[in-house]
Amino acid sequence: MSDFFQQGPQLENQFLSDRVLRSLLKRKIPAQFLPEVEADLTHFGERVVTDILEMGQEAEAQPPRLVPIDPWGKRIDQIETSRAWKELDRVSAKEGIVALGYERPIGEYSRLYQFAKLYLFHPSSAIYSCPLAMTDGAARVIELMGDADLKANAFRHLTSRDPDKFWTSGQWMTEKTGGSDVSNTETIARPDGNGFRLYGTKWFTSAVSAQMSMALARIEGAPAGNKGLSLFYVELRDAKGQLDHIRVQRLKDKLGTKALPTAELILEGLPAKLVGGPGDGVKKIASLFNVTRVYNSVCAIGYMRRGLALAQDYAPRRIAFGKPLSEHPLHLETLANMQMDFESSFHLTFYVAELLGKDELGKATPEESACLRLLMPVTKLYTAKIGVALASEMVESFGGAGYVEDTGIPVILRNAQVLAIWEGTTNVLSLDMLRAIDKESAFAPFIALCRRRLDKITKAELVPSVLRARDALARVEKFLPLVAAAGGDALQASARVFAMAAARVCAATLMLEHAEWEKNGWAFASATRWCAGDLTPGLTPEHFVDPVRLQEARSVGLNSTS
Repeated sequence: MSDFFQQGPQLENQFLSDRVLRSLLKRKIPAQFLPEVEADLTHFGERVVTDILEMGQEAEAQPPRLVPIDPWGKRIDQIETSRAWKELDRVSAKEGIVALGYERPIGEYSRLYQFAKLYLFHPSSAIYSCPLAMTDGAARVIELMGDADLKANAFRHLTSRDPDKFWTSGQWMTEKTGGSDVSNTETIARPDGNGFRLYGTKWFTSAVSAQMSMALARIEGAPAGNKGLSLFYVELRDAKGQLDHIRVQRLKDKLGTKALPTAELILEGLPAKLVGGPGDGVKKIASLFNVTRVYNSVCAIGYMRRGLALAQDYAPRRIAFGKPLSEHPLHLETLANMQMDFESSFHLTFYVAELLGKDELGKATPEESACLRLLMPVTKLYTAKIGVALASEMVESFGGAGYVEDTGIPVILRNAQVLAIWEGTTNVLSLDMLRAIDKESAFAPFIALCRRRLDKITKAELVPSVLRARDALARVEKFLPLVAAAGGDALQASARVFAMAAARVCAATLMLEHAEWEKNGWAFASATRWCAGDLTPGLTPEHFVDPVRLQEARSVGLNSTS
């Protein structure tokens, strides 16, 4: 009998071992700030594989519990979370994961610094990044539209580094009737003195351990549809710490995100404060989910990077068919393709983070602001879809061990799946991209900025890749008017393929730009390998403009003979 035991993967300091992140920050962060940023991230990169990782694992092992009634029969609806979940809250405050975005210690580059920290934190955090995303989004809403009282109180709590003063926020939009279509919101806001009271059911509310939330509701008598919705600020608990006119119907039993308390809530006259005046609530809350969509993308690439770190460390440890996995050409090819998917997603995400930081401080050009509007949904949908696929490939790279829960491998796949759903599904975001193109003329600036990046690349060895990227960009540019001319059905049917192609081509221009700057060969190898692949898969106008094919899609998709 063999006494062999397979050695599992080991994680090194996640900042020091991440050449892609370190290289990008060296290029983007001004030299006078870089040493301080690198020192902070080096320290944090060690924490996320030691004490923070232990907290995350403990929180995953001890999911939240709903206690609806106390021992004497009184309804209390108390949600109990683990010690580790509470400690992750304190760590988040002390490390300034939200605060950095509003302290803005390095001006327009502060979002890059902040999201680098979130990227390191997320894979170890049992998705404590979710309440942080909504907290950051709520802070941005209040910064833009809050009155003096909200700015003096709630905003200061949301952006505090003091764990005893730090608040997290929820984001209450989803209802049974609507899902992503919030126009069907049934929650009613009734005037009550100087404020309002909310009545209705919020069907999917994450982070119900938060102190406050932003909520959509329809003021009694307001018209139906999006225009009639208003945005409200609510505090969840009364002076005694009990939920205030809120009944918890149940905690959700989910595929993943087990440590995150997600509930169905019934609002029974919850006190609320109107934010930004009545009506146009969806437009007002857009500033919140602009931030949360970037968080979603950062979390997706965080999981990609963690999965790769585990798979790459495991490859030389696992002997199969007489030699380590790291010496099998097919396994190396698989890891290389995973790395390419990650790097394309990484550069796209941090480009959006850079544009967000510039836009918030008025440093973005009109072209950059328009491009940001288009890329926010595109980047979120792209990174989420790639993240799920890469997580699945990562699990497979461990064979049977990857399917065993206590290895810590499957949780990445289970949790990654939610990132394709939160903040809009792939189809919802693809249509949002079309709205950005239609209503905000964002397509021409996007193409112009991509082309400008390619124009600046001068290294001779990159020229063949630049030519391939130019051809792909031209296909993207020509595709839209051809399909749009065929009508709304053709344009909508093509939206997902178009969004994915736009993401891949934009990523190619960003990777080439970085390879031009980076002196080491890995960036060149990454960019050329990425550009050698198909940057626009499925981007065939004929498929979408043919009315017969559109009817076939209906028949096949719905299994219909009509």
